[in-house]
Amino acid sequence: MANQIDKAKIKEAAAKKKRETYTPVVPDVQFGFVHNNVDCIGCRACEIACKDKNGLPPGPRFRRVMYVEGGTFPEVYAYKVNMSCNHCAEPACLPACPTGAIFKRKKDGIVDIDSTLCIGCRRCEATCPFGAPQFIPEQNIVSKCNMCVDEIDAGRKPYCVMACMMRVLDIGPIDKIIDGTYETKARGPNDKISLQVRDMSDIELTKPSIAFVAHSKGAVK
Repeated sequence: MANQIDKAKIKEAAAKKKRETYTPVVPDVQFGFVHNNVDCIGCRACEIACKDKNGLPPGPRFRRVMYVEGGTFPEVYAYKVNMSCNHCAEPACLPACPTGAIFKRKKDGIVDIDSTLCIGCRRCEATCPFGAPQFIPEQNIVSKCNMCVDEIDAGRKPYCVMACMMRVLDIGPIDKIIDGTYETKARGPNDKISLQVRDMSDIELTKPSIAFVAHSKGAVK
């Protein structure tokens, strides 16, 4: 809870951040997600696994499965887009945080939050173009997907990836996912990768670490 947070620790972190000039972290390897929009059946097992792992109350969703439908008969289409925090190369949330609660890991580029430093100001929520930070009223803090760093550090994959029955969601070095040198069941040998899908915020804003096997009606570039 907010009243249980160490206020001295927050003030110390805020003062330190004020003295420092923000320098973007260049990770050793940038991990990211890949999602196959075509083969996803929208079962939302990934959403449920994420909420269970993080003990989230009703409302906040770190991972979101979105249904996209359109066209007119007989040319109709439907597909799913699955997104969470994109662990951006240039995250807008990080420099917006006044206490330094948000940080980017040097070894793998994962963007995480130290909840003991969060004061619930929601600036990160306002700056993220992808809606990743989620306000949790019961705790008066903002939290989000951290790619299950405890699982990553133990040599396993995030709960959402492990829960996907269709194997359309995966993680890995984003550059290798894009160029096809990273082996993943989410992408077939002939599948093309898109970095952006329809109605998604401009990726040049933060350079998100996500790739898609996109539906023909949803691919942007």
